[in-house]
Amino acid sequence: MKSFLDISKIDVTFPTPKGEFTALKEVDLQIQKGEFVSLIGHSGCGKSTVLNVIAGLVQAKNGGVILNQREVNEPGPERAVVFQNHSLLPWLTAYQNVELAVKQVFGKSKSPAETKEWIEHNLKLVYMDHAMQKRPDEMSGGMKQRIGIARALAMQPEVLLMDEPFGALDALTRAHLQDSLMEIQDELKNTVVMITHDVDEAVLLSDRIVMMTNGPAATVGEILDVDLPRPRDRLALANDPHYNHLRSEVLTFLYEKQAKVQPVKAKKKPSVVSTNSHVA
Repeated sequence: MKSFLDISKIDVTFPTPKGEFTALKEVDLQIQKGEFVSLIGHSGCGKSTVLNVIAGLVQAKNGGVILNQREVNEPGPERAVVFQNHSLLPWLTAYQNVELAVKQVFGKSKSPAETKEWIEHNLKLVYMDHAMQKRPDEMSGGMKQRIGIARALAMQPEVLLMDEPFGALDALTRAHLQDSLMEIQDELKNTVVMITHDVDEAVLLSDRIVMMTNGPAATVGEILDVDLPRPRDRLALANDPHYNHLRSEVLTFLYEKQAKVQPVKAKKKPSVVSTNSHVA
């Protein structure tokens, strides 16, 4: 079966004062329409670089990305990005922040009445229709991130790209947003590619987890199929043996197969080299 999103053997390099730095090497990944895929790995493994190549923000030196049989070489509305920072304009209301995206994509195809209805529909999807006239400084971090997701969804993208969207939130707010995202994806059947550092989040949300090797020249190390039935209930899964097996598989990759070892600096005697190390 032909993949919907085809990331084909991409290499990404960046110039540095010491010469060319290879961030990614032969990253190869095929994603089907409606699939939820998480990228996980240690800091510096190139997860965000992969996402930026898909978004068209970074160009691969070799290889390329094909989305729905079209080559990706620049940003486009068919790929919406949700960052860890919500990036809302502070002087605009929640409604107006979403309206900006809608007018950019549908300005010539939707009437004012259709635009209003579409904005309100997407705010309702993320349970923020009650706060559509609030400005960012009147909202909590979780509320602002919901607006960011609504803005991305309002573009009706073929692929939703999420770069640690819940990383800066407290645990309870994070859990609520994870549940909302599962509901939205179940309803809209979006194709989602998400970066996360959270193993439990990856297992809970994903159809597949792509585990990246450490950089430089990072690549796809292993891919884990998450064959848990949907809809998923976090409380029921907490004691599910298969859920815990999948979680263990990811942890084993990260902390045994790809342990990120860094030297511990000597505190008292700089002339003595320490042989201790720890896992980042």
